Amino acid sequence: MPFLRFLAALALGFVTTLAKDLDYFPPPDSQGGWRSVTNVSEIREKAGMDLARLEQAYQFTERCSQNGGLLVVRHGYLVFERYFGRAHRDSNPDMASTGKAYTSVACGIMLHEFRDAIPDGLAQKVFTERYLPEAFPLDDPRKADISLGQLLCMSAGYHGEGSSPGVVHGVVVPLTPVPGQDLKDLDQSSLRTVLWTNAGAGYSYSSPTPHIASMVLRRVTGMELRTYIDERLAKPMGWGPWDYCLHRGTITLPHANGAGSIAVHATDALRFGYCLLHQGRWGNQQLVPADYVAQLGRPSLFNPHTPFTLMFENNSDGHVAGAPRDAYYKSGAGGFAIFVVPSLDLVIYKMGGNEGQYAPELTGLPQPSWHLDESRKDWKPIPRTPFNEGSLGGDDGLRRVLEMVSAAVRD
Repeated sequence: MPFLRFLAALALGFVTTLAKDLDYFPPPDSQGGWRSVTNVSEIREKAGMDLARLEQAYQFTERCSQNGGLLVVRHGYLVFERYFGRAHRDSNPDMASTGKAYTSVACGIMLHEFRDAIPDGLAQKVFTERYLPEAFPLDDPRKADISLGQLLCMSAGYHGEGSSPGVVHGVVVPLTPVPGQDLKDLDQSSLRTVLWTNAGAGYSYSSPTPHIASMVLRRVTGMELRTYIDERLAKPMGWGPWDYCLHRGTITLPHANGAGSIAVHATDALRFGYCLLHQGRWGNQQLVPADYVAQLGRPSLFNPHTPFTLMFENNSDGHVAGAPRDAYYKSGAGGFAIFVVPSLDLVIYKMGGNEGQYAPELTGLPQPSWHLDESRKDWKPIPRTPFNEGSLGGDDGLRRVLEMVSAAVRD
């Protein structure tokens, strides 16, 4: 009997420990921040990861961008955190299009909080006087058929930026570049970007579409995107100083660009991903609707053309061969990306960026002296050859980091 009681107590202790791990959410950095493990045995025992493999992933990350870093959280433990160049835990770099993920999540919160104001949810057609009065008169009558879900899946028919092609059910359609967003009039230039096809008929990576979604949010909530994110995400999670890169030379944007350029601390980018990993929950608060989060890692009815759902690329088709199919992520120019892998209980934040992306003038937030680090000033990418495809950053580099960190799991 004593032995049985011992086994029962042991089992109860294991279950209690497991429950504590499942319910762990890090306090703000100012109050201690993430729990971490640093040595080989702790990383292996508590987080089930191989430090040597993580080191290899970091070395690859250093080859991808002028500045950057790699942070990994597994089972709620910060198991890896290292930076190079101007990157730092407390820096506020321009995360470029990674910010589209925050716009999407903010829209997901809006759909739940203001469901009466936007009753059809993602299927709501938004080019109406109610949601986008600034768009009238419409410059193209086809825009009247665009839904919020199509804006957030880049299947609204809007022309891709730069040389981005169109994609129709997996078939690439070359497109000739056209004018897109203009910072001098961000709202109108986004609204007036031309369509290359009908709403829902194809996918093309187009930054105007998430910004238009943020304009809808602005109208429905009566709040700026930055304020809405601050109230619904940043404050509950305990982010440190953050902002959008609103200052562009002589131009100060009147509104945050829903297409990107958010600037948050590295450990807070992890908090954002960790909240998604927990189906939108943070402690005892459901910050993001669980049904919205559930859509991020799977194909969408609003985009049958590519594995891109609500501003997140997902691996549902296995195109990132060395990563689980439930992985999803959002990247940004310069080599930034937030990755969430539910089946591995894993969040990854890869930092990147050129020196201009770390300029404190972009946000106006004070930066300590480490931002003057010029150790990577003369860094050059390794020339691309048939033998090192994927080592230069960009989408290939990001996907390779996802594969390498996934391979470090040793459960």
